Amino acid sequence: MHKIKSWQQILYQLGLLMVAMYVLLPICVLAYMAFDASLKGSPVDLRLWPEEFTLEIFQKVWQSPSQLLSFPGLLKNSLIVAGGAALLSVVFGASMAYAFARYRFPGQRVGLFALLVGAFLPPVALMTPLYLLLESIHLRTSLLGLMIVYTAIAMPFCIWNMRASFQAVSKELEEAAFLDGAGPFTAFIRVTLPLALPSIAVAALVAFLVGYTEFAIGWLFVESGENVTLAMAVSGIIRQSGGSGANLAALAILMSIPVVIVFIVLQRYLIDRLLVSSVET
Repeated sequence: MHKIKSWQQILYQLGLLMVAMYVLLPICVLAYMAFDASLKGSPVDLRLWPEEFTLEIFQKVWQSPSQLLSFPGLLKNSLIVAGGAALLSVVFGASMAYAFARYRFPGQRVGLFALLVGAFLPPVALMTPLYLLLESIHLRTSLLGLMIVYTAIAMPFCIWNMRASFQAVSKELEEAAFLDGAGPFTAFIRVTLPLALPSIAVAALVAFLVGYTEFAIGWLFVESGENVTLAMAVSGIIRQSGGSGANLAALAILMSIPVVIVFIVLQRYLIDRLLVSSVET
């Protein structure tokens, strides 16, 4: 085994320290802004500790971050939209990914290429067709319509990600299930799907983040203040002239808590599944 020299180890540690500072410094500044009662507008100097410590900013943001909804109301809308987008992306994406991974049919390569192009298209390119489609079925201004929009944005990545995982599952395992009397659907649910769960969890996380953090397209489809999401509320504070940086920081911190929880849950689940898969193989 090659031994790392002392000067190389020092350089590695310094590099990691710079990366850590680059990541943690904005978080520290955000935290100080959320707890500083002396901050009335945007910050004008760099500080890592609040001048006047307070929790009233969080209380204010919790009660009325937007004109019509409290933080729980905004969080409810965000979780409905993001959770629904993740569920639809996984359910429909898994079926399409399995079809592309296991079967051969006319137009397969064209379909895969179209999905690849869709994965690299900016979301704004889908605004006009989705607007017209949802307007024609009278769902444009609803949370369901917004859920469909974010599902369409996340689906290409989810399909490509899960397709690679399904291809990695040996066909012999499915054939063994067929010999035991299982049908195609049963073999997919009990054999293929459990082995592909890590990739499915990644796809679900990406789709959730798309629906939870996107706001630019959402303003095109949401007209009622009762359907505003957390990301839209954050962008609304930013667009306000003279908006309080403390309110923005507090809302951003509260908004990040559900994402951190979801990521921790999925991370632990992914690690457990990978360990079990490695032991079984």
